[in-house]
Order: sequence, then C-alpha cells, then structure tokens
Amino acid sequence: MSADRPHAATRLVGDVGGTNARFGLLTPQGLRDVRVLACADHPTFAAALRSYLAAVGVTTVRHVAIGIANPVYGDHIQMTNHHWAFSIAQTRAELGLETFMVLNDFAVLARALPELPAHELVQVGGGTAVAGVPLGLLGAGTGLGVSGLIPTGNDGWVPLAGEGGHVSFAPYDEREVALWRLAHAHFGHVSAERLLNGAGITFMHQALAQIAGQTAPERSAADITRLALEGSDALCRDTVTLFCTLLGTVAADLAITLGARGGVYIGGGIVPKLGEFFVRSPFRQRFEDKGRTSPYLRDIPVWVIHSPWPALLGAAAALDQALQASPRHGHA
Repeated sequence: MSADRPHAATRLVGDVGGTNARFGLLTPQGLRDVRVLACADHPTFAAALRSYLAAVGVTTVRHVAIGIANPVYGDHIQMTNHHWAFSIAQTRAELGLETFMVLNDFAVLARALPELPAHELVQVGGGTAVAGVPLGLLGAGTGLGVSGLIPTGNDGWVPLAGEGGHVSFAPYDEREVALWRLAHAHFGHVSAERLLNGAGITFMHQALAQIAGQTAPERSAADITRLALEGSDALCRDTVTLFCTLLGTVAADLAITLGARGGVYIGGGIVPKLGEFFVRSPFRQRFEDKGRTSPYLRDIPVWVIHSPWPALLGAAAALDQALQASPRHGHA
C-alpha cells in the first residue's frame, strides 16, 4: 500500500444472507469494524460493500472473501432469498480487487471450526476429539445447513459445499412413522429439512397434536420455542424436544458418513438459543443410539457454537489459506 493511502486496508471478509450482510476488516490483530447492513437498503452487493467501506473510513481493499447463503456454481451468483445477482469476475473488476472469493455460507462456517475458541463452544456429550480427521457441521434456521471439513494432510482444510439438509428423513419409532405419514401427505418427499427448521417446528406442532387426537392453536416457531423453554405448554415442549431428538438422528448420520471423529458442530439460528434445554434433551441419547455403530458414536464430541461472527472467521481462514497457496499473494 502506498503511503498516501492511510485508510487503505488489505483484507475484508463478509457473510451475506437473505436479510443481512455482515462485513469486517482483517488486521494482524484479528477482526475489526464488524458491521451489519440490511440487504434491502442496497441495490447491489457491490453497493453494500462500498457503503460498508465508507462507513468505516476505508478507501480500498485488495482481497475479499465472502460466504453467501446460496449455492455457488461458476461465475454467476443469483441469491435464492434476495434479489441480488452478480458476476464474480465483473464485481472483482468493478471493485478493483486482486482477490474475490465467493463461497457457500455453510462451507465458510465449516472452515471456521478449527478457529473457534473453546469458550465459545458448549460440548454435548462424547469424549475427546481425534486430531487430523474430518469434522461435521449442521445448523437449523430458515433451512437445515449441512457441511463438513476435510483435512488435506498439510495443515490445510477443504470445506464441503453440499445440500445434506435434503437427505430423506428416517423415522425411528411408531410416532415418528406417523409424523412421516403426515409430512409425506403434505410435502411429498420428506427431507430432514422439512422438519428441522423454523417452518418444520410449526408443522410438527400441528402434526403432534393431530397424532394425539387433539387440536392446537397455530403458533410461530418463535412462540413454540419460547413456550417450550418457559415450560408453560406441554405440546410446545414436546415439539421442541422432538426437534432436538430428530436432530440427533441427522447428526449421527452425518458423523458416520464423514467419519467425523474430530467432532460434530451445531450452528444455525435455533439450537444455540435453546441453551440448557438442548443439553438436557434426548439429542445425545438419539445420537448414540445407532445399533452396531453406537460405540463408534459414543466417543464423538458434539459442540454447540456460540461465537458471534463464526462465518467471518471462516471466510478469513479460507482467504488466508488461498493467499498462502498463491506465490503472488503469499505475503499479502
């Protein structure tokens, strides 16, 4: 950077969702100037990034990495839950960037896992993580995100960008078979995501009432969760307990699929807010109840992520790994 650019920065990271975009600058001391911008307030992604730079008094950046709540295939990005659409190459040129990395949001969150400090994680059962093996990640919110992190053998990591939330839901007992029948009649194919997200909590609340021969008022997922945590409504408590239980099935499937003896991490908008309710729930019992693979799963630790900006840490790690691998940018 030239001396006449005192407000220039080298690296910027972002986490772009359908509602908000979060940006932060990377310095040798770590992440700083994290700001949250409403996507609706900006006509384009580039405009939002420029607005952030103006707000923090930075004139230019050289290297940018963002996670985005969207599949990332090729150069063209069309957001699923927002109107922003852009070309990666054109945006890189428009903003004068040397590096512009666009990654799936859950792949970015997966890349953050080795960087998360221990005090921002709550362990739910299991033993000690095995080093140098895959890690699993899932998180329920608007959808059900699933990813993993695979070691490369040279202190690097490769995050997986897949759509694992759409695996088929596997009922465990007769009540869950009845739940599957109601979901199948309503949705057709019953994926794990149909039940393990905000809309799924609302659906299960009504379905469990129907299975029990009762009627229940229609409630939002937020209200169902609040009443469950308060302990003031038995059906809401039963619904959220079942949510935690079913998540145990999916987490175990992920662990044995990836061989995630390094641990399974849970993020997303729902589980971290459940606090002790989740820790005391049947999640862990279901996670380990896997027949012949139960001893294998018993040792695998599960952590709930309580970090404020985990996706930004993941974008930073991915950017750093990419720049170190490039002779041109090795010391950027």
